[in-house]
Amino acid sequence: MGKPVFAIVGRPNVGKSTLFNKIIGERRSIVEDTPGVTRDRIYGEGEWNGRRFVLIDTGGIEPKSGDPILSQMRMQAQIAMDTADAIVFVCDIRDGLLADDREIALQLKKSGKPVIVCVNKSDSIGMPPPAFYEFYELGFANEPIALSALHGTGSGDLLDALLASVPAEDLPEEEEARIRVAVIGKPNAGKSSLINRIVGSERLIVSDRPGTTRDAVDTEVENRYGRFSFIDTAGIRRKSRVEDRIEKYSVLRTHMAVERADVCLMMIDATEGITEQDEHIAGIAHEAGKACIVVVNKWDLIEKDNSTVNRFNREIGTALAYMSYAPILYISARTGQRVENLYEQICYVYDQSRMRVSTGMLNDLLSDATARHEPPSDKGRRLKIYYMTQASVAPPTFVVFCNSEELFHYSYRRYLENCIRETFGFRGTPIRMVIRERGEAGEK
Repeated sequence: MGKPVFAIVGRPNVGKSTLFNKIIGERRSIVEDTPGVTRDRIYGEGEWNGRRFVLIDTGGIEPKSGDPILSQMRMQAQIAMDTADAIVFVCDIRDGLLADDREIALQLKKSGKPVIVCVNKSDSIGMPPPAFYEFYELGFANEPIALSALHGTGSGDLLDALLASVPAEDLPEEEEARIRVAVIGKPNAGKSSLINRIVGSERLIVSDRPGTTRDAVDTEVENRYGRFSFIDTAGIRRKSRVEDRIEKYSVLRTHMAVERADVCLMMIDATEGITEQDEHIAGIAHEAGKACIVVVNKWDLIEKDNSTVNRFNREIGTALAYMSYAPILYISARTGQRVENLYEQICYVYDQSRMRVSTGMLNDLLSDATARHEPPSDKGRRLKIYYMTQASVAPPTFVVFCNSEELFHYSYRRYLENCIRETFGFRGTPIRMVIRERGEAGEK
C-alpha cells in the first residue's frame, strides 16, 4: 500500500526544518533562525526499524495572520496535513504553550489524523523541565515527546510513536491481487476522462474510496482481466507557468501516486505531441522503477495517413529514449477507442515486472554474451564478469559480480541489459543492474 506519510507542522521558528533534516539525514530544508524561511512543502524519505516512510516539511502556521505569504503557508500546511497519515506537531519549550499553539491544535483535531506533539529544544538530559508538562493541556491521545531536533535526542521515540500510529497493513490475499495503476501526465492530457470512461463502461465498480493523497481517488474495477485500482492524479504544469504555490503540490501528488502504483499510465496529448514536461513526468515513473505504458490520448482528433503512427513512435522513442521498454498505446478516452486494450497491456507489463530468471539461465546468457562481445579492457587490464543473479523484482534487479567496477563501462552495462531483454523480455519495466566488485577469482 505504499509508505506512510507524516507531515511536520507548527508555528514559525520552532525547529520543524531542523527536525526534518535530522530524520531524513540530509540538509534538504533551509534552516535559518528567521520565521517563514520554509514556505513550500519539502518531502523526503526515511527509514526506521525496517519501515520506510515519507516525511513532509511545511512552512510555519500563524493562525490569525492576514499576511498573504503567511496565508499561503497556512494553506500549504493544510494540504500537507490532508495528505498525511499522521502529523508531527512541533512546539518550542522555550516559548512555552502559546495561544497560537492552541489554535493549531484545534485545527489538527478537526483533521481526525493521529497527532504527535513534539516539544522541541528540550536539550536537558533526564527528566524534562516543568514547562514540558503544560503541553499535556493540548489534549491529544498520544503523550507529548520531549526532543532536541538539533541534537537528535528523542527523535527515536518520535518515530516509534509515528509508526505505531499507522500500523503496517496485513492485506487479505484478494487485495494483494489488485493491480494499482497510476494515471499520470500533464493537465488536460485526458487522465480524468480516461477514469470516467473506465467508470462509465464497467458494470462491476467495487467502490470509490479516498486514496492516500488529498486529491487522488482510487477507482476500483473488477472485470474479466482481473482486479484493478486506478489512481487519478492532478497534472503537473511547467514550472514557469506555476503562479500559485498550491500548484506545486501536484508534483508531490504525482510522486505519491507513483509510489503507491504497480503500473503507471503515462498520458500524452496527441494534439500537442510529446513535450519536455512529458519527459519530466515519465522520468518520475522510470526513476521509481515502475512498470509503464505510454498512452497517447485524443487519437481521434488527429488527421492520419499511413506514416502517422510511425512518426509518433519515432518522436516518443527519441524523447523517452531512457524508457524504450515501454509499450505505446493509442486511444481516445472520449470515444472509448482501444481503451479496452489497456487492461491486457497492464496485466502484461505487471507480470513482466515481477518475472524471475534463475541464476543458471542468467549465467548461460552471460557466457554467450561475453563470447559474442568481449568485455572492455583498459591499460592491459580486462573486465572479468564472474556471475550474475537476480536479486529482486518490481523492478527486476540483477547483481553482477566482476573484478573491477571501473572497467564496467556504461555501454557494456547497456549491452548486457539488451541481451537480457532480447532473451527474457521484461517488456514494459525498467531493469536495474547492480555491480559488485570483488577480487580475482580464487583470491581471498
